[in-house]
Amino acid sequence: MKCGRVEVICGNGLGKTALAVGKGITALTRQENVIMIQFLKGSPKQEGLEILKCMEPRFKLFRFEKADMYFENLSEEEKQEELINIRNGFNFAKKVVATGECDLLILDEVLGILEKNIVSLEDFEKLISGKEDGMGLVLTGRVFPEELRSRVDAISTINYIEIDKETQQC
Repeated sequence: MKCGRVEVICGNGLGKTALAVGKGITALTRQENVIMIQFLKGSPKQEGLEILKCMEPRFKLFRFEKADMYFENLSEEEKQEELINIRNGFNFAKKVVATGECDLLILDEVLGILEKNIVSLEDFEKLISGKEDGMGLVLTGRVFPEELRSRVDAISTINYIEIDKETQQC
């Protein structure tokens, strides 16, 4: 990833997080510092990315949610509690952007909090606009809003295609 670019990884396929982590590891090979903030995935013990702890302090992973399951699987009451934690994570992302604390900021599943109206499109635009010129930004999630297209440099779309084993056709 070239310095200062805003890249999006979206779609209904699997592998968006893996691709984002790969971009982070590539940044490490260039002696850059990486911060990854994950949203809507539950507590840190949920996903198995603790292997990234081995790369600290140059690759830091943050999750602000406390529940042991994905946001979509929570009860309405639990979701209300987690909304506070998710907004704290988004505010932390704004702080990282404002201070230029890293060379690459990965906001994993951040498009989901936009899609679920946890943060507004306006707040999201401010986050993107506020980043330092040299800071790279990777945004992941299923749905990328067309209104943000002019604010990004590249969009990768990952699709899930079911293969019919009997006919071997998509």
